[in-house]
Amino acid sequence: MPKAQVTFEDIGVTVTVPAGTRLIEVSEKVGAGLTYGCREGECGTCMMKIVSGAEHLASPSVLEDKVLKDIYAGAADRLACQAQVLGGHVVVRPG
Repeated sequence: MPKAQVTFEDIGVTVTVPAGTRLIEVSEKVGAGLTYGCREGECGTCMMKIVSGAEHLASPSVLEDKVLKDIYAGAADRLACQAQVLGGHVVVRPG
């Protein structure tokens, strides 16, 4: 099974996870303390900044894209409850 690495820049932790894992699941696994509400991509509270490795994430769903636009998110912002790591190395920090 393909693997991916995720680094949480704010706490200096890197973890290896199976490809397809959502960033919110990784955050919970390492105790990154990510704030979230619904876990369904509707509230936008789990927004994270993708510092590097955005090309290793699945494309935003229609719902995630809409929520990001509604909350005026930047180009490097993603919702942790929706963004799936597909491989490679992704570096994130709270948005």
